[in-house]
Amino acid sequence: MKLELGTVRTVLAEHHLLKKIESSTTTVNSGITYDSRKVRPGDMFFCKGNFEPAYLKAAREAGATTYVAEREYPEGTGMTAIIVTNVTRAMAVLSATYYEFPQNDLFIIGITGTKGKTSSAYFAHAILNQQYPQQVALFSTIDRIVGPRPEDQFKSDLTTPESMDLFHDMRQAVDNGMKYLVMEVSSQAYLRDRVYGLKYDCGIFLNITPDHIGRNEHKDFEDYLHCKLQLMVNSKRCIIDADTNRFEDVYGAAKATTDPKQIYLFSADPANGGVDYTIKNAEDDLINNRFTIAAISSTKPALAITGEYDLNVAGDYNQSNATAAIIAAALAGADRDAALKPLNEIVIPGRMEYLAIPGHGVVFVDYAHNYASLRALLKFVKHQYHDGKAIVVVGSPGDKGISRRAGFGKALSEQADVAYLTTDDPGFEDPQDIIAQIMAHIEPGTVEVHQVLDRREAIRQAIVESGPHDIVVLAGKGEDPYQKVRGVDTPWPTDMGVAQEVKRGIS
Repeated sequence: MKLELGTVRTVLAEHHLLKKIESSTTTVNSGITYDSRKVRPGDMFFCKGNFEPAYLKAAREAGATTYVAEREYPEGTGMTAIIVTNVTRAMAVLSATYYEFPQNDLFIIGITGTKGKTSSAYFAHAILNQQYPQQVALFSTIDRIVGPRPEDQFKSDLTTPESMDLFHDMRQAVDNGMKYLVMEVSSQAYLRDRVYGLKYDCGIFLNITPDHIGRNEHKDFEDYLHCKLQLMVNSKRCIIDADTNRFEDVYGAAKATTDPKQIYLFSADPANGGVDYTIKNAEDDLINNRFTIAAISSTKPALAITGEYDLNVAGDYNQSNATAAIIAAALAGADRDAALKPLNEIVIPGRMEYLAIPGHGVVFVDYAHNYASLRALLKFVKHQYHDGKAIVVVGSPGDKGISRRAGFGKALSEQADVAYLTTDDPGFEDPQDIIAQIMAHIEPGTVEVHQVLDRREAIRQAIVESGPHDIVVLAGKGEDPYQKVRGVDTPWPTDMGVAQEVKRGIS
């Protein structure tokens, strides 16, 4: 693969990104990168993100022949300088070009929502993999699957990766025989132009509540919503949970670029009229999660999805996530039979995993990482275990998701009996300051609060102090095998790993 200067000029001009090119030669770039430590001779280097001129100097010394930036730098003297209006957008379109537009060879399902993206992605991937074995890629918060071999499956760093990494992985997936891709699309993906120019065969909008609002993220809720809506604008077909907040905004964004006949609405609320599919909860406990999908509208192309489903993931809210996945998979050609077995057997790492501890109730581990997801989780498990206390171990990441801290305080006030506030990927912030911000939003007298900075000790105390009818919820980290502390990924045995340690210690 290579990028010729003439192609670069054409692509950037088509997207109205090119300001000028300073070059005395017809440059051909053999590689692309935004990391100066990975530069090889002949590479094109992108000056993006937390860029410092010293990185460009290092890239030049390593053999990079071209740089892309929003202004010229003396550190790039002697290199071809491609000056653009927006370097992150330029990186997206040039990455797609360099990797020969792999998106054109994939049926892509994009999923967004404040909560439920990962579960919906796993559901859709499982159904499609049943219908089309070894042909379905997955880009999720937890796992990246780009092929059928074990070496083609690895842990994710970001919900939606940087555009260059995204198109690299798409190319790898196509080369490995993948024909379908299920991917989570975060609001940050649009805010940071990681998916700029990408179109989806099918876009799913699950829900929207305040999240990712802070100094390094969205300036306010409207900005967050705007970024979420871009998935609808950029999808050929749209699937929308009609029970979401701001439904009219979501539906309006979908209609702006999509034929209403290609917009599919579903709802779990029997009073919500005008939808195409309804969900009826038949049974939902920790053992059985059964629901029925019924078709209401006769104006849409018939999809063979009506009937009863058994879901191997607890929580009535997961019925909506599964319904979105079932509709999307059907639009990709899967039939109802392809959904029955995988949904009945699926296990999602870090989602509603539980461990019974004799004399100390049940421990739940879940990625619940904002107000909406934590509230939904606690409401469900309290319904199952109404005779005991709800004990929650939770923290909040540093350097991002500032608004989540208020949400955690609110959710704990509404649903918890005991809270252990602790450390969760503090980054460059003081975890004690993060805890104080959560504390500030807990209603006095509603929750018994303990502050324990050591997460392992917080989990131990919560379990040891729990009674036989209590529930202990370890929220936020799921299966994360590390703690992000001051730029270092510090190994962490996972929350379930710690819970199992505690169980062995008290058995």
